[in-house]
Amino acid sequence: MFRRLALATLLFCASVGTLSGQCSAAQLSDVEHIIVIYLENHSFDNLFGLFPNADGLAAAGATKVQVDKNGRPYDFLPRAMQDFRDERNVNQFRIDLRFPDDLPNQPFSIDAYVPIGDNTGDPIHRFYHQQAQIDGGLMDKFVAYSNMGALVMGFYDGSKTKLWEYAEHYTLADHFFHAAFGGSFLNHFWMICACTPRYENAPDTLTIGSDVTGPLRGLPDQVTPDGYAVNTLEPFDPPQRKGGPRLPLQTMKTIGDELNDAKPKVTWAWYAGGWNDALKADRLDENFQTHHQPFAYFENYRKDSDGRREHLKDEEELLQALDGLADFPQVVFYKPFGRQNEHPGYANVLEGDQHVGELLCKIEKSQYWSKSIVIVTFDENGGYWDHVPPPHIDRWGPGVRVPTVIISPYAKKGFIDHTTYDTTAILKLIENRYGLDSLGKRDKNSKDLTAALDFSEANASLDNRVCKPEAESKPEPKP
Repeated sequence: MFRRLALATLLFCASVGTLSGQCSAAQLSDVEHIIVIYLENHSFDNLFGLFPNADGLAAAGATKVQVDKNGRPYDFLPRAMQDFRDERNVNQFRIDLRFPDDLPNQPFSIDAYVPIGDNTGDPIHRFYHQQAQIDGGLMDKFVAYSNMGALVMGFYDGSKTKLWEYAEHYTLADHFFHAAFGGSFLNHFWMICACTPRYENAPDTLTIGSDVTGPLRGLPDQVTPDGYAVNTLEPFDPPQRKGGPRLPLQTMKTIGDELNDAKPKVTWAWYAGGWNDALKADRLDENFQTHHQPFAYFENYRKDSDGRREHLKDEEELLQALDGLADFPQVVFYKPFGRQNEHPGYANVLEGDQHVGELLCKIEKSQYWSKSIVIVTFDENGGYWDHVPPPHIDRWGPGVRVPTVIISPYAKKGFIDHTTYDTTAILKLIENRYGLDSLGKRDKNSKDLTAALDFSEANASLDNRVCKPEAESKPEPKP
């Protein structure tokens, strides 16, 4: 393993270099903490399409024109919709009267009609639907295969967000795609195992049969004909939604298993907002999503296991660790509570962004900042349009482009990284740092985000933080 780590270090040094032309093994090993903050459901163009010098809305060209299922361009975009729960608590849809009925067939500003701090509808974002929306790379059927009409063509002025400020200061990756087609369930698996879960002999009520266009006509779509689970299922063990179909416990190797098996062992944790309350609850808070907790689907982290007790933790424990009141792991995954994760429908951009900004500030002020790399990314696009066709790698994806910001003393400052990545690039970075084997073909062949890094001593200065310690941020007293 140490030979592999040394080789990874040499390859890293060859790829990035330093100001002096020197690179030592100590530089890569100086990274003591890799922190992943995993947000929800926005495409790159939806949040960062106006970012200066990035591959954004100005480059959209013909892909911004949407066509119906028969390939005919819309005269005007169909009415924007929103979802709501009726008196029986059943999800329903209605026209969102905040948006006009004559929106031109092109991207439009959501802010012109709905403030960034207000909720919108929740566009469909499922495995087969997204492939139809991508339409072989034409990116022209996002409206046709959505339940939200015009909404999916909307974009925000992201300059109002704290994450935009961090992107200006550090590195923005503008060709970062979520790993798998569809929604949160499948993409959370790809975040931790670069794999698609299995469901052998799934009931017919979950399996689409042999016609893969069936889901687009309303047929079951959770499990493929050959036994892969691609849309949301509940975990086998609690916490879980009562009555939902459950996925059998999974046994594939995860990045957590690899970190546990490393010599020496690498400490890690998956922190989630609301985790402790969910474990105790008879009825889950609607803002806690079980399919956002991927390790809970695995045998090694099932109910009452040592793996669960040691590695699946609550957000409060993350905050305590940053304050020096508990051990801070070498590898950290963090999933915010529902209303703070920016998911359309039950959350909004501004509240989630403020929460992330506070956490990033806490990290920058912490004792761990000087040796950390923070990656803020989104699990998937949430059904929103993006103009850049994803590369075709395998049957699972990648899916659509999502905003990703690399924040670190070692991150290049004010830099846009145009390298093509998907979510497995995060796994690749962890694997290269700790000399781990690849989990699958995708992460094995992925680039590892090091194009966004500069390990020179000058770039590692602590004076470039967005959020400086209180003593540094106070204005000078007047004479």
